[in-house]
Amino acid sequence: MTLTIDRRQMLAGMAATLAFSSIGLSRANAATAMRLLWWGSKERSDRTFAAVKAYQAKNPDVTIAGESFGWDSYWTRLATQTGGGNAPDLIQMDYRYIFEYARRGALLDMTPYLGKSLAIEDFGAANIDSGKVDNKIYGVSLGVNSSMVVVNAAAWKEAGVEQPHDGITWEELGDACAKVTAAKKRRGFYGTADASGLEPAFECWLRQRGKALYTADGKLAFEAKDAADWFDFWGHMRKIGACVPADAQALDQQTLETDMLVTKKAAVSYAHSNQFVAIQGLVKEKLDLVSYPANADSKPGQYLKPSMLMSVSATSPNKDAAVAFVNYLVENPEGAKTLGVERGVPPSPKIRDLLTPDLDAVSKQVVDYIGRLTSHVGALPPSPPNGAGENAFLLKKIAEEAAFGKSSVQDAGAKFTEQAAANITRG
Repeated sequence: MTLTIDRRQMLAGMAATLAFSSIGLSRANAATAMRLLWWGSKERSDRTFAAVKAYQAKNPDVTIAGESFGWDSYWTRLATQTGGGNAPDLIQMDYRYIFEYARRGALLDMTPYLGKSLAIEDFGAANIDSGKVDNKIYGVSLGVNSSMVVVNAAAWKEAGVEQPHDGITWEELGDACAKVTAAKKRRGFYGTADASGLEPAFECWLRQRGKALYTADGKLAFEAKDAADWFDFWGHMRKIGACVPADAQALDQQTLETDMLVTKKAAVSYAHSNQFVAIQGLVKEKLDLVSYPANADSKPGQYLKPSMLMSVSATSPNKDAAVAFVNYLVENPEGAKTLGVERGVPPSPKIRDLLTPDLDAVSKQVVDYIGRLTSHVGALPPSPPNGAGENAFLLKKIAEEAAFGKSSVQDAGAKFTEQAAANITRG
């Protein structure tokens, strides 16, 4: 699941952006002025601005103006700026979109910088390759990441039910969550959020069944029955009272602030591991993170991926300076410490070892989780085809139709599969 910030948060971030930009651009002697665009929570914005400020202090000839938006508006903003010839110099990029932007010529090939100003050789081949398109480096991983199940430990203890753990099955999760709901220790409270509209959860389910979202040649790798089975499972979860009802889940706009666990409607929710720090920051009770459920005969459903990447615009007039800043974020101790693990566990072993002793308890939970998960993951999936980004929003829409009873699970599965295929065909 990829979470965003709400409108109020976005406006606050924009205000901070304008103020920060004004400070940076007031430096009349600056020889290099760049723009950086990213999506994410206030926690991410605070850390990003701090890293920029620290970098500028050491490089007074450089100014970097920052802009932050929510996930959905971010890609509209980036497309508009890129299409209008006004792309930011530095672009926070997602694995889902990097192939599309790189193949359109919008991103800089950073391969020539490798081993020079881009000193990321210690990432290892897998982490370097995660930013490659057609064997050229168009993005640098900002952190290793995977999907996760977030657990409100206090709520489970209060209900007198053993909380979810690594290795729990889907059926066991459902039964346990139903017990939390039945305990009625909190008003309007349920065992789990409804994950039927979350693409990472659906993808994990598919991979455990030997399927995938997409094939290597850019086609759907699942059938209508697979989607129908997924919707049916969550229909069962609602029937036994394990998850929040449809009207409650509809309030979740896939932002941190509207997450069912954060809004105190559920004892379990689903996100990416790099978001754990920010989620814990919004919840006073102690949280834990565990892997997705998996049945005994399941294939590996989860995988390690770059939580996000940093790319440079192909049209940037400051390409060398932009690459130098990217390297600062991932290989310089000062830059890496400032970012912490909010964008994922650092792919550089030396940076990871440097950070770990000084991390707070919550950040150490994330590092520990990735360590526990590493030996149980599958391979990174094929690159998503053009148009695939729309399918995450489509899944949420159709999952809600099924949850509200506007369509049967069979019809919802067929509709999702048909429209998802059409999206990537148009893309």
